[in-house]
Amino acid sequence: MELEKIIGQLFLLGFKGTSVDARHPIAVDLSKRNLGGVILFDRLLAEKQEQNNIISAAQVRALNTSLQSYSSTPLLIAIDQEGGLVRRLKPERGFPETASAAELGRKDDTTLTHIHAACTAATLHALGINFNLAPVVDLNSFPKNPVIGNLQRSFSADPDCVIRHTTAWIKAHRNYNILSCLKHFPGHGSSQADSHLGFTDISSSWQQEELIPFRTLIQKGLADSIMLGHLFHERLDPDYPTSLSPAVVSGLLREQLGYHGLTITDDLQMKAITDKYGLEEAVCQSLAAGIDMIIIGNNLDHAPGILQRIIAAVILAVKENRIPETRIYSAWERVRKLKDQLQC
Repeated sequence: MELEKIIGQLFLLGFKGTSVDARHPIAVDLSKRNLGGVILFDRLLAEKQEQNNIISAAQVRALNTSLQSYSSTPLLIAIDQEGGLVRRLKPERGFPETASAAELGRKDDTTLTHIHAACTAATLHALGINFNLAPVVDLNSFPKNPVIGNLQRSFSADPDCVIRHTTAWIKAHRNYNILSCLKHFPGHGSSQADSHLGFTDISSSWQQEELIPFRTLIQKGLADSIMLGHLFHERLDPDYPTSLSPAVVSGLLREQLGYHGLTITDDLQMKAITDKYGLEEAVCQSLAAGIDMIIIGNNLDHAPGILQRIIAAVILAVKENRIPETRIYSAWERVRKLKDQLQC
C-alpha cells in the first residue's frame, strides 16, 4: 500500500452533517485517502450548532452504514459515550439514560456498572458504532477538577475501585464487540485546568498512584487502546506535553508499563495543543513520539479538507527523517490489529 494511504489509517476524523454521499468531504477522505476512522458528535461547536451527526437512532444507523460503504477496510466509528454528563447520544434524542461513573463508583456495585455499560454497548452495537472512547480511569484526586471531577467522570479517588468498575465496563463492551479506550494517560484527575481550554500543568499535583489503574488493566489484558492526555509534567518531560512526548509514550507507557497496544491522542485541536503548536507540527511530533492514531475532532475548529493537508505534512516529515518511516508502519500495524478485534 502506498504511504499516503497508510498514513490515512492513522487518523480518527470528525465531520459535519447527518448523512453523507460520495461528494461529501468525509466520503472522499475514506475512499481516496483511506481514512482509518471517524468520530461522531451531537453538536458542531465551531459553528455554534446544536445539531451535527446525531438526530435519531435510525438516522445514525443509516449514516454509519454509508460511512462503512466508502471504506475499503473495517472503519472505526468512535464516540464519547461515558454516561452521565459526557454522552453524545442523549435521552432527548431517544437514547437510553445511563449513570455517570461517579454515581456508579459511589454505589460500588460492579453488577450495576456492568448493566449500565451493557446498555451503552448494546446501543452502540445497534447503531453501528464500534469504538467507545471510554472509560475514564483517571482518579478523582481533585474533586473540583473542571473537566473530570466536576463532570462526575471518574469512578473514584481509590485506584482499586476504579479498577473494579472499569473492568466491569470493558467486559460488558466486549460482550457486544465494542472496543474501549482507557483515558487520559498518565492521569488527568489531579489537574486543576481543562486541557480543552489551554495549557494544563500537572507537575505539582500528579501522583504515581494515578498510574495504578492503567498498569493493572494493561496486565489484565483489558486495554484495547489508551488515550494520551494533553498534560504537561516537567519531571516526565520538560519540553513536551504528554501526548507529544517520547519519554511518556515510548518510555513510561511502552517500556515501564509494558503496553504494546494502540495509543491514541485526545483531540489535537484542543487549546492545550493549538495554543502552542501548529496542527501539522503537533501531528508529526505525536507520531514521532510513538502515538499510533490521532484524533482530529474537526469540531472545535471545522476544516473539511484538513486530512489532505495533514497527510502531506506527515509525508514531508518522513522524507526529512523527522519521523522514521518504520514508525509509520508500526503505527499502522497496531491500527490493523485493533481492527482485527472487530472481526473476531
